[in-house]
Amino acid sequence: MAANYDCIIVGAGHNGLVAANYLAKAGRKVLVLERRPIPGGQLVTESFGEDFDVDSLHASGQLRPDIVRDLGLRGAPFEPASGAPYVSLLDGGKRLRLDADPARAAAAIREFSARDAGRWPEFVAFMQRAAEFLDAAYRTPMPRLPHVSLGEGLPLAALLLKLRRLGGRDMFRTVRAMSMSAEELTSDWFESDAVRAAVSALAIHGVTLGPMSAGTGYTLMHNWLNRGGLAHRVVNGGVGQLSTALVNALKARGGEVRTDAEVRRILVEHQRAQGVLLAGGEQITAAVVLSAADPRRTFIGLVGAAELPPEFVWQARSVKLRGSAAKVHVLTNGQHGLPEGTVAVAPSIRYLERAYDAAKYGQVSKEPYLEVTTRGNIVSIHFQFAPYALRAGDWDSAAQTVTQRAIDALEQRCPGFKASIQNTKTLTPRDFESVYGLSEGDLNHGQLILDQIFFMRPLPGWSNHRTPIDGLYLCGGGVHGGGGISGASGRNAAKSALRDLR
Repeated sequence: MAANYDCIIVGAGHNGLVAANYLAKAGRKVLVLERRPIPGGQLVTESFGEDFDVDSLHASGQLRPDIVRDLGLRGAPFEPASGAPYVSLLDGGKRLRLDADPARAAAAIREFSARDAGRWPEFVAFMQRAAEFLDAAYRTPMPRLPHVSLGEGLPLAALLLKLRRLGGRDMFRTVRAMSMSAEELTSDWFESDAVRAAVSALAIHGVTLGPMSAGTGYTLMHNWLNRGGLAHRVVNGGVGQLSTALVNALKARGGEVRTDAEVRRILVEHQRAQGVLLAGGEQITAAVVLSAADPRRTFIGLVGAAELPPEFVWQARSVKLRGSAAKVHVLTNGQHGLPEGTVAVAPSIRYLERAYDAAKYGQVSKEPYLEVTTRGNIVSIHFQFAPYALRAGDWDSAAQTVTQRAIDALEQRCPGFKASIQNTKTLTPRDFESVYGLSEGDLNHGQLILDQIFFMRPLPGWSNHRTPIDGLYLCGGGVHGGGGISGASGRNAAKSALRDLR
């Protein structure tokens, strides 16, 4: 029987939509299936009441420039935003404002340390070069070790040459920094705890790690790359504009998007993907299937252990997720008193580490690390740490604890904030899972830790988007290039599928 489509993509998140656009651009008949009523996955703007439209999970997003160029994406969502400041709220009412312009940021740092002010421009330049190398690494397909073909080896050689071209000093700095803790890395550069904590906060954003955890040097580079610096670059009209533009581009290329279409199972016959079975019982066939869901959900939930080798099943079940972030959205009367830009409650390294300590024991942080953005009357608070697996109680009751602790932490540093509140909406790690399809509430589809990056993401020996099931590919954030908003993993997976289809 002839296939209904050339390609089916499971999940209309930004990576799924990027992959679909590349496939449709190559002339393939593409269908994207989304379980929710709206496409976008993590990249959505939703209404939680009158005048209460929020960017649900991410305060900003920017696709990699080469993806924007390849897909011919245009318009305000894809235009470079002006650099907003990054403001750290310190104890005693002090604030450290780090402007996107290194010279202005250095002037603000001088209040805390003249030495650090002098080093700041050099640090920013180093981070930019390190991020450029990481971007090149994310564009490079990772081979399935230990067997590396000539075709896979040549891109790796080009990547190593790019690393060498950083120069001896920055090459060693970059390689060494990846395995370091943020505390160690920032200590190499700065003496002021306020400056070190402000930078280290970015290193732990979205991951269940503290600034003293090994590998947070890598997550600092990763998050710096995806944001283009410390601060968010907010999309006018909300991050949902990016998803809408991707959907429109796909439709213009002849692709289809179906919402309220939950995939119950990926159909497999003779170790080859045949299509999908929807929750309503409909079967849709395709030559290849790309899953934008996380690896564990894809293999264990949608394919099923019976179709996979036993050792592979064990590895898939062992993917470390461990989400520990929540979101608190606040509708205010506009008199919230928060400064513009990206605002962090990260007064010291010790403060951040203590916030992380709570997650180790299944507890909600009493003094949380917060990252706050504002859009008009809306205040959106990223809350860490709030572990998916609570040791005591449940999320039905713990949600109010998160809300209250977030509000109290901001009121302490911005008196009058509490009085401005008109409405709140809190999204817990359980909501991340049940509503947005993020297993264990993990925003990255798998923790960005040293044994789950590059050749080992998502699983050792399976880093090239292919799977033990022929015709099934992974294109979500849980594979190499993924984590955060960039579209890199969707692009790379589509290219792998196209090579095989040819």
